[in-house]
Amino acid sequence: MNANISIRAATEADAEEILKIYAPYVTDTAITFEYDIPSVAEFSRRIRNTLQMYPYIVALEEKRIVGYAYASAFKERAAYNWAVETTVYLERDYRGKGLGKKLYLALEDILKRQNIINLNACIAYTSGEDIHLDNTSTVFHEHLGYSKVAHFTKCGYKFGTWYDMIWMEKMLGEHPDTPDPVIPITGILRT
Repeated sequence: MNANISIRAATEADAEEILKIYAPYVTDTAITFEYDIPSVAEFSRRIRNTLQMYPYIVALEEKRIVGYAYASAFKERAAYNWAVETTVYLERDYRGKGLGKKLYLALEDILKRQNIINLNACIAYTSGEDIHLDNTSTVFHEHLGYSKVAHFTKCGYKFGTWYDMIWMEKMLGEHPDTPDPVIPITGILRT
């Protein structure tokens, strides 16, 4: 991986560039179960909504976005406040070079500062690899300390094939009797 990679917070103005990374995952893979490429306006809305509470970060190489990661609510009810769903996408040429790890570690650092404890990843999974899906994402998450906690069979249909979905989790710390309140990302960015 190029040592000149930097990481910063995403903005809505990054939507078009981030969408260029995401689009091939929609059109060519079953990594996402989304069928249609969202519009730039829709992607901008997603970034804006995420940044109300959670981090959304981008990796840049010479001012060009080559990957991104973000956290989102695991579930909407208050008791789930200390748990998030994590997501990472990279330009295809940057996979397997340490960029995903760099983004996830930066994301984890921010989430710790927010008092988040549980990280959850929802991952498309296949028992028979094909041109649309292998299980590289599962291996990636295992290397970062995630463990498989759930397996849903044939719950996603894309490209004429049924795919499974798994949940993996990682704990960022202990679960105290009285956890500190979660700090919105807006409070972290100001400090």
